[in-house]
Amino acid sequence: MNYCTHCGHLLNYEIPHGDDRPRHVCPSCGMIHYQNPKMVVGCIAESENRILLCRRSIDPAYGRWTIPAGYLENRETVEAGARREAREEARANLGELVPYRLFTIPHISQMYLIFRAKLLDDHFSAGEESLETRLFGQNEIPWDELAFRVVFASLKDFIRDREAGAFSFDIKEIPPEDGSSQPGSPDKISR
Repeated sequence: MNYCTHCGHLLNYEIPHGDDRPRHVCPSCGMIHYQNPKMVVGCIAESENRILLCRRSIDPAYGRWTIPAGYLENRETVEAGARREAREEARANLGELVPYRLFTIPHISQMYLIFRAKLLDDHFSAGEESLETRLFGQNEIPWDELAFRVVFASLKDFIRDREAGAFSFDIKEIPPEDGSSQPGSPDKISR
């Protein structure tokens, strides 16, 4: 961020009085520009013990498989966002949404809220952001072709919990692949 969205003045990057971290601050009008993590919402949707996956038609991770997921929009509930993403990416209709995992990915300033749901029907197809959609049994999941580590972790947990017959909500962190805290990990999802 270079310029103030309030007055257009060049911004400073400094710790505002009473704060504990650097922010973009306008020296002209005093506006503090807070930047907060992006929220991604998605769903592990299943039908008859098969999981719906979408093969991405956009970067990053073009051609790789993922669950229907994407950025939450302003003024949208997390449930509405997960349903919208399922419709946009897979033209899928979801039953009741049950919160399943919250993943924090601090090194790229993202959070993922993953739901579980049953597909209401098997009438789904690729949306604009997908090359194809398909139901996979747990032994058919293309593990080496998944788009993001958070999707891999979600599906591994889901299959383990389904086999154990008990699902619970959990919060987990996805660390950087190289152990650093630098941005730019392939976990980053963009439109």
